[in-house]
Amino acid sequence: MALHVRGVVLPEGEVREFWMVGDRVTFEPVRDAETVSDGGWILPGLVDAHCHPGIRYGAAAVESVAEARELALQDRAAGVLTIRDAGSPYPYAELDDDPEMPRLVRAGRHVASPRRYLRDIGIEVAAERVAETVTAQAKAGTGWVKLVGDWIDRSVGDLAPSWDAATMTAAVEAAHAAGARAAVHTFSEEGVAAMVRAGVDSVEHGTGLSLDLIDEMARRGTALVPTMINIRTFGKIADQARAKFPGYADHMLALRDRFPDVVVAAHEAGVPVYVGTDAGGSIRHGLAAEEMLLLHEAGIPAVDVLAAASWRAREWLGFPGLVEGGPADLVVYADDPRRDLRVVRAPQRIVLKGRIVR
Repeated sequence: MALHVRGVVLPEGEVREFWMVGDRVTFEPVRDAETVSDGGWILPGLVDAHCHPGIRYGAAAVESVAEARELALQDRAAGVLTIRDAGSPYPYAELDDDPEMPRLVRAGRHVASPRRYLRDIGIEVAAERVAETVTAQAKAGTGWVKLVGDWIDRSVGDLAPSWDAATMTAAVEAAHAAGARAAVHTFSEEGVAAMVRAGVDSVEHGTGLSLDLIDEMARRGTALVPTMINIRTFGKIADQARAKFPGYADHMLALRDRFPDVVVAAHEAGVPVYVGTDAGGSIRHGLAAEEMLLLHEAGIPAVDVLAAASWRAREWLGFPGLVEGGPADLVVYADDPRRDLRVVRAPQRIVLKGRIVR
């Protein structure tokens, strides 16, 4: 059954009508199509560009493909029709072609330094094995690898890079040689500087960014996925760590407090900024709208937040918007989200791969 839609299509902001035949959009009329939405404001689906369907809330790996699927469907219910999985300890490749699943772009497992990451989540390797491990994880994913660029070093009582700069550069080169892009988890100033200079493709979190480094990212086209929801948990992290690591606790609070200004500076400098929740671990799934609102609260205009969560993010991950022959994904809102971004909390209609979700 072909589907028919009419409404204000963003980003153009013009009233248009189109049809969806299977998993493709067409602007050529289709007889006997079912009108599934007439009116409202239409986006080509939201993107969660930093999500972990393979990790439960509470930082434990899922135990089945069915559990990973259920977590991704929680994100879908919020209008997220494309997910970049930024590292999964559980393989669920069979969901790539599941018609009910959001479109997936996956990294393999996190590549981390020994005893310097969440237990049982990443593959922990010494410096001499990082490049070969990255190559293997590129094959396990579908276009991305995930590096843990820094974490607390208990021997110094604060954040520190996972490896030396040469190892980080070799890791990024190995990813690129394997045909993958590299994303890096990083909180610290030293860690993010090393990874940007190593040529990483996207910085996840990036609380340690300086203005000079922001300019370097803009020059290189390096993306930033700020995960504002995650950064708000730094107060809890600091409270838990203060008794043993007071310097680390103070550092985390300072990074948290400066971060909204850092993200706005990156946006204004031309760094590509994308919406990602870091769902899984300490963040529940289905919170893309809340991440969007935090970016707006920080000072990024609503229309740019929408772009970061929808059409620009889809293009970055290789999925066109609502164009002739493009994927049949859309989310419809009752009111204009450019005027009041809170509208994104309440999708009125969701269509994924030409199938009605809501």
